[in-house]
Amino acid sequence: MEQLGHIYRKSMLYRTKVEYGDWAMNHVQGCSHGCNFPCYAYLMAKRFGRVKTYEEWRRPSLVDNTLDLLRKELPRYCDEIKQVQLCFTTDPFMLGYPEVGSMSLGAIELINEYGKPCSILTKGELPVELAALPNAALNTYGITLVSLDEDNRKRMEPGAAAYSVRLAALESLHKAGCKTWVSMEPYPTPNICEQDLDALLRKISFVDKIVFGRTHYDRITSSYGDCARFYRDSAREVRDFCFDHGIECHIKKGTVN
Repeated sequence: MEQLGHIYRKSMLYRTKVEYGDWAMNHVQGCSHGCNFPCYAYLMAKRFGRVKTYEEWRRPSLVDNTLDLLRKELPRYCDEIKQVQLCFTTDPFMLGYPEVGSMSLGAIELINEYGKPCSILTKGELPVELAALPNAALNTYGITLVSLDEDNRKRMEPGAAAYSVRLAALESLHKAGCKTWVSMEPYPTPNICEQDLDALLRKISFVDKIVFGRTHYDRITSSYGDCARFYRDSAREVRDFCFDHGIECHIKKGTVN
C-alpha cells in the first residue's frame, strides 16, 4: 500500500455531466484499487496532465483543504445543488486509508448542514459512522458490486475491499434505516467472469436503487461472441428484477445498443 500524499486545490464542487449525477466532489487525486479494466478517471487524469502513469495514479493524494473549500463554495452554490456525489473519479472510503475516510465523513456532514443530500459510492468498506451522522436520512450509501466471485475481484480490483465486506457494510447501513444503492458497473462479460446474474441480484435485493452498465473501452469485452445481445439480455433481467422488487433502476446509456 502506497503512502498517502497531500495536495491543495483551488476548488472542490462542480456540476457533473454524469447522467445520474447533479453536483460532485473529488477530494482525492488517484485511487489505490488498481483495477485491471480501463479506468475512465485515470484516462482523463492522464489526458489533462494530472498524472503520467497508472502507477502514479495508484498513489492517492488527499486534498488537505477540502473542508475549507466546501465552507466557501456551499453558500455560493447551495441554491443550485440538489445532491452531491462522492465521488466520480476517486473513492471516498478506499481500503487502508482512514485519513481519506475521515475527510469524507467531515465533508458529508458539512454538506448535510446545508440541507443537501450526498450520494456515496465506494469499493471500500462503508463505515458504520455514516448511520450516526446527524442528517444521515438525507443520504444514499452505495457500493460497486459486479460479481460475487472473489477470484474475479482479486484479478480485476486487487486493491479494493472483498465483495463480502462491501455487502456486509451496506446491509448494516440498510438495517440502520439508511437508503442504499449498488452500482453494477462495469459488468463483465462471461469471457471475463462466468456468473449467475440472478444470484447476484438476490444478494442485493434489499437496496433502494441499482445502476447497471457495461464495460467500455475493453478489447476482451468487445471480443465476446455476442456482446450486444449479452448486455441487452442482462439489462432486461436487471430491469425486470428491480420492477418485481420495487427497486429504482437505472440502465446506463450505451449499455444496450
